Amino acid sequence: MNSTNTFVTKVIPAREADPQAVLDLLQQQRAFFAGGHTLDVSFRKEQLQRLLEAVRSHEQELIDAMYTDFRKPAFETFTTEIGFVEKELQLVLKNIVRWARPKAVSETLLNFPARSYIYSQPYGVALIIGPWNYPLQLVLNPLIGALAAGNCAIIKPSELTPATSAVIARLIAKTFDPRLVAVVEGGVSTTQHLLAQRFNYIFFTGSTQVGRVVMKAAAEHLTPVTLELGGKSPVIVAEDADLGLAARRIAWGKFMNAGQTCVAPDYLLVQEQVKDELIERLRIAIQEFYGDSPRHSPDFARIINDRHYQRLNSYLQDGVVRIGGQHDAESRFIAPTVLDQVDWQHPVMQDEIFGPILPVLTYTHLDDAIRQVNAREKPLALYFFSSDKWEQQQVLEQVHFGGGCINDTISHLINPKLPFGGVGESGVGSYHGRASFELFSNQKSVVHRGTWLDLPLRYPPYGNRLALIKKVFKWL
Repeated sequence: MNSTNTFVTKVIPAREADPQAVLDLLQQQRAFFAGGHTLDVSFRKEQLQRLLEAVRSHEQELIDAMYTDFRKPAFETFTTEIGFVEKELQLVLKNIVRWARPKAVSETLLNFPARSYIYSQPYGVALIIGPWNYPLQLVLNPLIGALAAGNCAIIKPSELTPATSAVIARLIAKTFDPRLVAVVEGGVSTTQHLLAQRFNYIFFTGSTQVGRVVMKAAAEHLTPVTLELGGKSPVIVAEDADLGLAARRIAWGKFMNAGQTCVAPDYLLVQEQVKDELIERLRIAIQEFYGDSPRHSPDFARIINDRHYQRLNSYLQDGVVRIGGQHDAESRFIAPTVLDQVDWQHPVMQDEIFGPILPVLTYTHLDDAIRQVNAREKPLALYFFSSDKWEQQQVLEQVHFGGGCINDTISHLINPKLPFGGVGESGVGSYHGRASFELFSNQKSVVHRGTWLDLPLRYPPYGNRLALIKKVFKWL
């Protein structure tokens, strides 16, 4: 990180967008889409290639901006934001022509002679509302899917990362015709104004609470919507797990981005006989990652704003601090922290933590751990550490969650060929790779019927054909 970078500890209030300008922009995009400009796959590829080049050319600006917003380390900015977007673009550019072709499906003899196809057709103008924790990746990855499918898009970045939002706005303005893609900056009022308009698709990433607001607004126009939310994602650690490896992978997934990751491990459920050993292994891993004083580590981010800092700081009163616990309000620093002697009634266990605090609970038998997880809302992610293949399968079959890993954390997001999304309160819809293309496409079913044969069996008057048609259905 350049020494000239400045970490800003106070959020600058967002300047709200002009409502009339937003309406004019939306109308321009509707007209552009209606003109058929986005239907040509070569046009889509050209736009995606331009986006790839733009992200690469703005790499240092983006790194600096995220450091300014919440001291995000350059390594994490590249691996979880810039590089992540680049890999997604490369995958889509390689496969978009194949994905966009009509897909032939097998035909039923009831339609003979005929051929059936699925056509992927863009919805129109999409609204993409991004969060602050991964302010680049979580607006550009949905945009990639929207463009690949042939949509226009309006992007609303988070007002809580103003430096990054400004870079995204410049990047998009330099890269695209605003009739195709544009950024609208602003705060809550701007978001409310956007949600009051009629879009053809809405993609939202953020909290479950705001997700309900978005879904309610979408329902006013029957607009299809994707919600990427969150929840309390558990890590279950069995006594037969490699505890040293588990501790490193849990600490990495939990404390990356200072725990401000929707799929970060939210709490530990560890088999009680190995709890103390795992906590000691976590202590070793945290010290290896961030040194004796994480406050001075260049590799540890800060809490996004004062409100979130105060919320997280209050959790430090729950249970007993076994590791960490140091905090500083001025710099919004909370050390990587492990809490012991926590139960389900503590405030830290009521909502998604979204910070560098890891509560530890225990279980005796795996059935008990599964029962504890299933008694709560379905999590966005789940991680299970064990060498027992049968128990691995038991967890995968019996626990409902959006996605996850066996013997790792977070890495299921790395493969762009795996759809990513939640279930229940943790989200609606999945994206990444081909799933993104299909998400932003109306899958239109079409039968091409031949004209050289037209059996009269289906036409009235039906007479006594019922017995015959039953035999036909059984035969088919």
